[in-house]
Amino acid sequence: MKRRTGICLHVLGLLILQVTLAGCSLLNLAPQVGAEPKGARLKAIQNSPNYQYGQFRNLVPTKTGLDFLGYAKVISVKLAGKFFGDNDNQEPNWEIPVLKLDLRQYDADQDTATVISWLGHSALLVQIDGKRLLLDPMLNGFASPVSFVGPKRFSALAITAEELPPIDAILISHDHYDHLDYGSIKKLNEKTRHFFVPLGVGAHLERWGVPAEKITELDWWQEASFKGLTFAATPSRHFSGRGVGISMQTLWSSWVIMGRKDRIFFSGDSGYFSGFKEIGNKYGPFAITLMECGQYNELWPDIHMMPEQTVQAHLDLKGKLLMPIHWGAFDLTTYAWTDPIERATKEADRLKVPITTPRIGESVILHHYIPAKVWWQK
Repeated sequence: MKRRTGICLHVLGLLILQVTLAGCSLLNLAPQVGAEPKGARLKAIQNSPNYQYGQFRNLVPTKTGLDFLGYAKVISVKLAGKFFGDNDNQEPNWEIPVLKLDLRQYDADQDTATVISWLGHSALLVQIDGKRLLLDPMLNGFASPVSFVGPKRFSALAITAEELPPIDAILISHDHYDHLDYGSIKKLNEKTRHFFVPLGVGAHLERWGVPAEKITELDWWQEASFKGLTFAATPSRHFSGRGVGISMQTLWSSWVIMGRKDRIFFSGDSGYFSGFKEIGNKYGPFAITLMECGQYNELWPDIHMMPEQTVQAHLDLKGKLLMPIHWGAFDLTTYAWTDPIERATKEADRLKVPITTPRIGESVILHHYIPAKVWWQK
């Protein structure tokens, strides 16, 4: 009897493994996963000083994944919050304010006003020197490859991809699902003049129908000129990957946007590291820094900053105005959803750092209007 039970369990285990592997294989073939770099693109990657031993590397030693116990801890905390009421403030229990984005401000004073509108998470619409830019335009309801599984957006969108006006350029920081969204790119392709991405990310875009001539891929510290603006891909401390078992094959980056009078820094995703000082010394000061302050956890301190580190990184960059992003849209970790902004604003106040906290859909107009309401408290 014991032997028969053992055989049954062994067979069941093999079946589960086969189903899992088959599911992973099918997922990796799905268009929303993107494509692996090949040909000339792969050769350019292999020639990068940041690509070693078959994958991209951070500038400093970085732990990018969790072990089994780490995953178990995160899952147990989240399940406890969902079903037993522990830490049940991981998502808003009220309808948070979202403003319908007013596009009229993108038509007035186009040559003088620098306007930055937060679209939630790390998605931003930027007007600088009369050019419209989109940063990490994840304009979908789920931060995952499928719509029925994965983190769901807390609120409605401030604007849909269809409602956006023509875009001069889209800048992508890396290829994770909460920053690079298949559905959004498909809808934005026709109305966007050009895409600027880190090395390798162009493979995803081409699979999704973006013509190669509309894509510019940059390595860290490389610059590109675009209609009077200069974009520089700068280092960040993170990782990449969209398919199961496929990671570190495309580069991740932060971005420097240089206009005639204003300079903007966009962090993408990053743990705290000495690279912020190097970027600040080379390209600072910045009129505004758009800095991740959410999705951190003590289990992955290398790849996301704690909110206090966000403020310090802003100072390292020689930033003038700090705008925290990468929070308030998805539940991707285990803390209360207001924790990032509360800790970031407290630290900014302690260090006398000017900070802006727009509502989703609200705009910052540099040198003119700096929203700073405590809107996340019910």
